[in-house]
Amino acid sequence: MFDRLEDLLIRLEEILSELQEPDVASDQNRFRKLMKEQNELTPIVEAYKEYKACRQTIEDSLQMLEEESDEEMRELAKEELNDAKARVEELEHELKVLLLPKDPNDDKNVMVEIRAGAGGDEAALFAAEIYRMYIHYAESRRWKVELVECEEIGIGGMKNVTFMINGSGAYSVMKYESGVHRVQRVPETESGGRIHTSTITVAVMPEAEEVDVHIDEKDIRIDVMRASGNGGQCVNTTDSAVRLTHYPTGIVIYSQTEKSQLQNKDKAFALLRAKLYDIECQKRHDAEAEARKSQIGTGDRSEKIRTYNFPQGRVTDHRIGLTLYKLDKIMNGDIQEIIDACIAADQAAKLANMNE
Repeated sequence: MFDRLEDLLIRLEEILSELQEPDVASDQNRFRKLMKEQNELTPIVEAYKEYKACRQTIEDSLQMLEEESDEEMRELAKEELNDAKARVEELEHELKVLLLPKDPNDDKNVMVEIRAGAGGDEAALFAAEIYRMYIHYAESRRWKVELVECEEIGIGGMKNVTFMINGSGAYSVMKYESGVHRVQRVPETESGGRIHTSTITVAVMPEAEEVDVHIDEKDIRIDVMRASGNGGQCVNTTDSAVRLTHYPTGIVIYSQTEKSQLQNKDKAFALLRAKLYDIECQKRHDAEAEARKSQIGTGDRSEKIRTYNFPQGRVTDHRIGLTLYKLDKIMNGDIQEIIDACIAADQAAKLANMNE
């Protein structure tokens, strides 16, 4: 591990030196590549430098204890020694985590697709609430959210909704939300006061660039039509809605959230690329079954990952055994504690897998 860290330290120095060269700024592709590599290496190298400094402190403190006779100075050396030893242990763990193989999609924006499952109208209402939960969370991270497609029901619910989140590292965080979310509560329409259980599915897909996915024009049918439902003055007056049909997979995408046909077409193609790229990613996950076992709920979309129990004000994440009694805050977008726990569990599982 330490040989690799020394190599990374040297590599960062090389990058910093290259960035000083006058011709680098004029080559935008090279500049972006170097800056990306610098951003990835800096936290690792900084932690390694601190680790080396702590190791040096340990050596200096031990030497002082051997040579120093003054009791006050010896106590000071002992205190520095204990602090440095504790910090070295922390840094060793941090460095192991920082050196774990990185998901190549982690830096990407995401497409999030929420679909009502079992539970009829109650499931659709819950889908709309989870959508709002993610909107609030994205706002807290200062991420930008764009609605791509939505099918609403009259009482404020959503049969399905797809939206894009643009933000640095969005996929690295949001990927833990994929799976089945279950709600337990008494529906407003229930006169007997019985608790019902409903479900929704959440699919989080990394945004795919055109270079990631090739779409053959022959495989696509594009239909334009008048938008329907709520959407302002352009609804039912212009052919602004776009429907894409992808023959090889049978995927159909309908986009009508924008007033412009061109904008709706761009959004529809962006969603199609994300879905096709996600299919490829799923195939790779399936082919790497052992690696899949070391991941915390980022693969199987049928996995029941979380229960929201309204009568008890409780949210339980079943993958990591975490239960929090702050349902109101969570439904308002305060999900960082759950995500942090998922990330920590994922890292621990991967470290254990590497040590086997």
